[in-house]
Amino acid sequence: MTVNIKRCTLEDLQNLQEIGCETFNETFKHQNSPENMKAYLEKAFHLTQLEKELSNSASQFFFVYCNIEIAGYLKVNTDEAQTEKMGDESLEIERIYIKNEFQKHGLGKYLFNKAMEIAKELNKKKIWLGVWEKNENAIVFYKKMGFVQTGAHSFYMGDEEQTDLIMTKTLL
Repeated sequence: MTVNIKRCTLEDLQNLQEIGCETFNETFKHQNSPENMKAYLEKAFHLTQLEKELSNSASQFFFVYCNIEIAGYLKVNTDEAQTEKMGDESLEIERIYIKNEFQKHGLGKYLFNKAMEIAKELNKKKIWLGVWEKNENAIVFYKKMGFVQTGAHSFYMGDEEQTDLIMTKTLL
């Protein structure tokens, strides 16, 4: 298995939309109504929204390839692009998603390590993320990576308010 990570550009917009919708749907469709899933996917992964995010210099997207196929992606934010005000010393992992067929192959760790590399390059003191309280697999993964819960915030899936746990890892 050959693994590569590539930074996304505007030329990757269509592929980013496809992998974003596919992985979010795979992860959450069983625990949310079809109406709320549809509303969220149409808003968060609309080409105009993704183009705006890709064009923001404080956000970066990366694809992880398994052999030659896109297997997942990472989105990190700094400065004003962070979804919560966490300060200049923080980097947010907004999204880490791996297609179901590629899970349990260590690809999430590759993306996590990429986020760590970026944080160190930018001299960040901590990495944080929000993870749905019902996403047990992700919570276990993040705890294994050294994150601890430091708070919570609301996340809206369509018209349903949900709770995301804020998890933080302090960098040495």
